[in-house]
Amino acid sequence: MVGNVVSDFNWFQLWGVGYLIFLLLLSFLYAKLVSSGRYTVKRIQKFYFNLGLVLFYLFVGSPLAVIAAERLFSAHVLELMIMLFVVPPLLILGLPKEFLRSFFWSYRMRFALKLFTHPWMTALLFNIALSVYLIPSIFNSLQQHTFLLAMSQTALLAIAFLMWWTIISPLPEINRLSESVRVVYVFVASVLLMPIGIFLLVAGSPFYVLYAEGGQQLLPHLTALQDQQLAGGMLKAIQLGSYGTALFLLISKWAKKEEEPDDDFPFYPGQAMDYPTKR
Repeated sequence: MVGNVVSDFNWFQLWGVGYLIFLLLLSFLYAKLVSSGRYTVKRIQKFYFNLGLVLFYLFVGSPLAVIAAERLFSAHVLELMIMLFVVPPLLILGLPKEFLRSFFWSYRMRFALKLFTHPWMTALLFNIALSVYLIPSIFNSLQQHTFLLAMSQTALLAIAFLMWWTIISPLPEINRLSESVRVVYVFVASVLLMPIGIFLLVAGSPFYVLYAEGGQQLLPHLTALQDQQLAGGMLKAIQLGSYGTALFLLISKWAKKEEEPDDDFPFYPGQAMDYPTKR
């Protein structure tokens, strides 16, 4: 069944050779960077970065990308969610702080980063942009213009990196956001994307014309409406899973900081307090 669907594409189209070469080069440069001895890089960071590259290739350069582009709307949304909610945080977490600090050392770079990672601006911009992208009339129009589609998806990916930079805050000296503020930020961001997710889940008819019949060629018993509803479920599941993980880590870090003794007023459980006597 899958073979029939992808039989119209050649090997280079199915396996995204251009993407593969680019990502292998990026992986080589990263390996050279972390082995230079100039930066402290944990093993888990290497795993995060390379996992991000692998996921990027699987969802952009493999036959999954062909299915997402031509046959299943749910596959397209799955690709979109992985690229926006999984890949960016993995790549950011994989980069050593010393490298990021040296890259954003100049005043202009730091100013630009502060400007474009303003928390509430990035939250609104990302969620509005993604919601607008998935509005049926706009989505259907973009599918007919390859250049505009590529530009819109590239813009979404760039904004997603800005949003995840705000959440992760790898350089506290640039983004001075406490864990409590970032917890509120993640909660607000999750709420802002609810309308489009609910629309996909409860809509009574299919709206994405490109995928009206493509899904049945791959899965004969899956109707276009069911494909659309499945896309809504995937959107919410991956979004909530990604944000939920971020919330858990932020709250854990926040709680750990709260348990640390204050250097200005050290006090430990069971310690007797000596108060000055009145004279």
